[in-house]
Amino acid sequence: MTAELDVPVGPHDSEPHQGGLNNRLNWLRAAVLGANDGIVSTAGIVIGAAGATSDRTAIVIAGVAGLAAGAMSMGAGEYVSVSTQKDSELALLAKERRELRDEPDEELAELAGIYVEKGLSEELALEVAEALTAKDALAAHAEAELGIDPDDIASPWHAAWASMLSFTIGALLPLLTMTLGDSGYRLWLTVLAVVVALGFTGFVSARLGYARPGPAVARNIVGGLFAMAVTYGIGSLLGTQIG
Repeated sequence: MTAELDVPVGPHDSEPHQGGLNNRLNWLRAAVLGANDGIVSTAGIVIGAAGATSDRTAIVIAGVAGLAAGAMSMGAGEYVSVSTQKDSELALLAKERRELRDEPDEELAELAGIYVEKGLSEELALEVAEALTAKDALAAHAEAELGIDPDDIASPWHAAWASMLSFTIGALLPLLTMTLGDSGYRLWLTVLAVVVALGFTGFVSARLGYARPGPAVARNIVGGLFAMAVTYGIGSLLGTQIG
């Protein structure tokens, strides 16, 4: 099966497994997405401002305001999103506990039926279901029926902090290159730094998702270049019209 997947496989590569990884991957995903958003959005703001004015102070104010607003928005949004996910998972687990308590035989038959659908014989499926139920009924049913690990529920706070901090780190790159660079080359320095950074975040996001890095890197870079071109054009237009 692995040979049919268009994913590079090395001696240390392994397939993702549920146990203990959901929460970790959740905040890693939030961190990568937060950094990516911080890079693109802040680059768009400072480059748009540079298109409208050469005043370094105005560019710094726009960039810092965008960084602060974006970081708060990312953190709050991630917290709300993951909290909703956590509430749903806990509600489903509570429902499963009630069913295991009130209808144990029906639940055992349901679990065995799942394994029959996966290809086991009825006798073996029932044997497996009984063994797993005896060991940890809730974990067995939650994994098979719901795809949830009761010991690995997503943490809203981890995701929120990861998203907010990574957004800030990502946003600092275009902000610093635009405001600290010489006026003659700071625009192109910012574009170059953003392209490199987006290539990195695209690569990391692809590896976390066990996908090929090439397409993810290309999408990230093209999207970032498009955003910067649009905001610079808007800034130039507004600067000309207002000025």
